[in-house]
Amino acid sequence: MEPTVGRTARTTPSTEEYADVRFDTTGKVSLDHIYTQPDPRAYFTTLRELDYLIPQLAKPYFAKLIREYGASQRVPAPAVLDIGCSYGINAALLKCDATMDELYERYGEEGAAGLTRDELLDRDRAFVRARTRPKGIRVAGLDASREALSYALSAGLLDRAVHADLERHDPTEEQRALFAETDLVFSTGCLGYVTEKTIERIVRAAGERKPWMAHFVLRMFPFDPIEETLAASGYETAEVAGVFKQRRFASAEEQTLVLDTLSSLGVDPHGLETDGWLFARLFISRPRGATGRESAARPDA
Repeated sequence: MEPTVGRTARTTPSTEEYADVRFDTTGKVSLDHIYTQPDPRAYFTTLRELDYLIPQLAKPYFAKLIREYGASQRVPAPAVLDIGCSYGINAALLKCDATMDELYERYGEEGAAGLTRDELLDRDRAFVRARTRPKGIRVAGLDASREALSYALSAGLLDRAVHADLERHDPTEEQRALFAETDLVFSTGCLGYVTEKTIERIVRAAGERKPWMAHFVLRMFPFDPIEETLAASGYETAEVAGVFKQRRFASAEEQTLVLDTLSSLGVDPHGLETDGWLFARLFISRPRGATGRESAARPDA
């Protein structure tokens, strides 16, 4: 049974609530402004209204893959790269065993609204110190938002940060060195905007290490180009059965535009996107011959 995250179930917000927003070429509403604030309060306030829950649904799959990698490769503290990490949400869930409900309350409560950025950072540093296990996983974040990375790194949620656009540029020497030390690569919704170009550059920089990967990809974005790129680099990919709710549509207009995109791709939205939610699929990729094929099953299977 899927957890309830954020607010109780609600209908799709009206178009008026998001009257000034822009839409991308897929019809998905652009929320770029919430990723470039000096702290995560706008991020959580906005996404709570949309019942954004994909990181919570991803958490058990990522945790299982981390355990399997650690056991099979004898790595006690695997190094994770989170693509499109924003303010370190997946890091908070994995390193601090937080939940999305907890984070929504933490940044949306009345007490948080009156804090300065420095006061919020001090509070978060204390939270990370209290909740992070010694010798736990190490999380590096890759994102185009310097502001989000700066906050997550300063708070201690991220151990390393990569501010880069790998769609257009090769990684620097320092970035290549970080990728070469990466054990696992995760993402929870950025693929589609981030393409096989970024994945190929990460894999090429990683060299023989070949990190395991798990990507949640919205159904409007075909995974084939990334799967083919990974296959050419010696990977096998398995899709996990089922689909995963990402968030509610921000407006009826967004839903209509996304349904049009799905229709143009031959993807049937009935009983899924027609019910008011964006849905994602999960793909797990490992080097050919790697152990841990059971990761293609659900964590409770």
